[in-house]
Amino acid sequence: MDLYGLIGKQLSHSWSEKFFTAKFEKDKIRASYKLFPLATIELLPDLIQNNPGLKGLNVTIPYKRNILPYLDAIEMEAKLSGSVNTILIKRNKSVNKLIGYNTDITGFAATIDCCIKKNSISALVLGTGGASKSVQFVLRKKGISYTLVSRENRKMEQLSYKMITNDDIASNLLIINTSPVGMYPDVGEAPAIPYEYLTKDHILIDLIYNPETTIFLQKGKEKGAKIMNGLTMLHSQAEASWKIWNKG
Repeated sequence: MDLYGLIGKQLSHSWSEKFFTAKFEKDKIRASYKLFPLATIELLPDLIQNNPGLKGLNVTIPYKRNILPYLDAIEMEAKLSGSVNTILIKRNKSVNKLIGYNTDITGFAATIDCCIKKNSISALVLGTGGASKSVQFVLRKKGISYTLVSRENRKMEQLSYKMITNDDIASNLLIINTSPVGMYPDVGEAPAIPYEYLTKDHILIDLIYNPETTIFLQKGKEKGAKIMNGLTMLHSQAEASWKIWNKG
């Protein structure tokens, strides 16, 4: 039986196993999907070696960028974005070839197409990790200007959370949380932005889907903002991953 799975450091938040198990049962596919928590990315080669039936992997926090040196090839969009969340494993006797893709790009494009009807909007992107790289790629492709927000102001073009002003909120009607802040099990947390300045004209997108409504989204809803979680992105990127694994 073919095996697929998800690697990351802590995977208790993930619904990927649930999604693929339901898909395999519905479509009568003889395959299984498992969670493979890795304490360090250095354990990846052993995982590949010890699971000869493994044909593909999804990648989540914090390894979407750390995975790059372990890949034998990287698809162009993934290379341009600097982030990989899907791996196709090609086996030829004792030789394994790992090819990296970024289906988060497909997933976020589907998400933003549901929310944004015009590209004249500007965005604040909360977080600078692997998921943020995918979001930035899609925003650039769609011609949407954005400003990055991180815990520390390490670059001239970035803001720290403490630096965000009323004007920043007013001039960026799209706010996207790409960080894990507020994700299960730490559901009582939220990115430290000045929520009091949000309006009904704002759109808040959280890549988190567990919980379905984070405090970040709830605070936006209370101000009348349009909100959307990461479920559309999860489903779209998962289906795109499945196509990659089966064309390989």
